[in-house]
Amino acid sequence: MAQVSIQDSEIDIVIGAVQSDLTSFMEEWRPIFSRYHLIIVKDPDLKEELKVAGGFNVNVYTKSDIDRVVGSSSSTVLFSGYSCRYFGYLMSRKKYIISVDDDCSLAKDNKGNMIDIVAQHVSNLTTPATPFFFNTLFDPYRKGADFVRGYPFSLRNGVACALSCGLWLNLADYDAPTQALKPGHRNYRYVDAVLTVPTRMMMPVSGINIGFDRELVGPALLPALRLAAEGKFRWETVEDIWCGMCVKVVCDHMGIGVKSGLPYVWREERGDAVESLKKEWEGVKLMEEVVPFFQSLRLSKAAVSAEQCVVEMAAAVKERLGPVDPVFARAADAMVNWIKLWKVAGSQTAVA
Repeated sequence: MAQVSIQDSEIDIVIGAVQSDLTSFMEEWRPIFSRYHLIIVKDPDLKEELKVAGGFNVNVYTKSDIDRVVGSSSSTVLFSGYSCRYFGYLMSRKKYIISVDDDCSLAKDNKGNMIDIVAQHVSNLTTPATPFFFNTLFDPYRKGADFVRGYPFSLRNGVACALSCGLWLNLADYDAPTQALKPGHRNYRYVDAVLTVPTRMMMPVSGINIGFDRELVGPALLPALRLAAEGKFRWETVEDIWCGMCVKVVCDHMGIGVKSGLPYVWREERGDAVESLKKEWEGVKLMEEVVPFFQSLRLSKAAVSAEQCVVEMAAAVKERLGPVDPVFARAADAMVNWIKLWKVAGSQTAVA
């Protein structure tokens, strides 16, 4: 399976705006983002006027746009806070989406070079993944690497990669308990590696810095699990963790791959982990139910698309997790509603 060549016009950069002034963020990212179409979605709870830098090919969506597409009764519930990014996924018509949080800055590699996250995510997505047998030199398709002795030749063509999960320097994506316990800890360790996550292996996907093939798995990247006291800081949410479990089950079922590693972004500190701990503790406890559920979940052969997989998953969530906590029943309903929205939005006029 050879690397696929793609055009800039096949890529959307999606940014969820949870702060009102994006001018400095956009100026810093201009060398990378100026070639691409941007979708910026303003958090519907954000009252201040959104400020964006000029000179970009950008579509900005606000609460009025979300209400128009989704309906005012459910727009805030579905798309508030970091979940506003999912509206960008919904409105995009490009094959590939690169999504980055608005508290991220450009990072540098070990040689001091600025990291082009778009180029690296695209490289991850357009070279094969190897989920069925682990290669101890990690990604065999990277320059200077190959398959090790003993790797079956029948598996060396690999499979399509649908999701690329990037990492973070400075402020790592810890949960509130860990960050509160280690308030001064920072991640400065740059690991020059990409690996395929093995099939049937779950992982906590972070929405901070990802790329994905919208045509393959777009419907599986969804806002569903919301905590009762969900806040506006990353460690106060689990929506992306739930989303990641969903998309990993879809990828495993469909025989496609997920990669983790490069590219890195630099994350700035925002919020108070001790205060956030009071809100996120619910999510920390819920993970003890969520992970075993997804580890054991198997979909039927009748589910042959991401949409069908999500609907089937939602039924299993309602049946097996619904009795455990009402938050899971609401998540199941949100998953079904998301697929309905995806189909409706897909029939509308494409974004420029």
